[in-house]
Amino acid sequence: MPFEVPDLLGPYLLPLLIAVPLAIVVFIISVRRGDDQIPPAGHNTVQPPLPEGYAPVNRVAAAPQAAAPIAVAQAAAGPVPLLVVDDSAVARAKLSRLFEGAGYQVTVAKDGLEALQCLAERRFAVLITDLEMPNKDGFELIADVQGSLATEDLPIIAITGHDEMQARVHQVQGLYGIFKKPWNDRELLKRVETLASLRPR
Repeated sequence: MPFEVPDLLGPYLLPLLIAVPLAIVVFIISVRRGDDQIPPAGHNTVQPPLPEGYAPVNRVAAAPQAAAPIAVAQAAAGPVPLLVVDDSAVARAKLSRLFEGAGYQVTVAKDGLEALQCLAERRFAVLITDLEMPNKDGFELIADVQGSLATEDLPIIAITGHDEMQARVHQVQGLYGIFKKPWNDRELLKRVETLASLRPR
């Protein structure tokens, strides 16, 4: 009896005719949807070449862009400007070193008159002033700053080395802090950091 191939393949022919087209259809669908699906762990897939000019959207990287304009605006604005007023050269040097080390731009004045000149020339985020000074003391400076439309919203921190001055300064309205010499660097920096965001530049 002659050997007939169809008789051997007969039982397997029908399943093959169903399975092969089905596998082709599944493959075509998976290739078309391959960009949106993540393969299971341990499963290796070969992606077809991407069309020229195709740029997939990175959804994970796109999320932080909401905060980018704020960071760009802060970087463009530059360091936050502070005005430090004290008749003591040592105190001015210490305060300048403290604030510049924290990234602020510091302008110094030795008395109230010099401070008013600085305030007329540029806008500051915070004023840190001593109370006992020649020519124009801290109380007079604070009154002038709070009485001017251009500077009435300027946050002011007072620094004093005398208990009687500290008692008197409590009567002054609108101060955002009173620090006694020697001040605590960390607390002073924290207060300035909080106040620097209150006045737009």
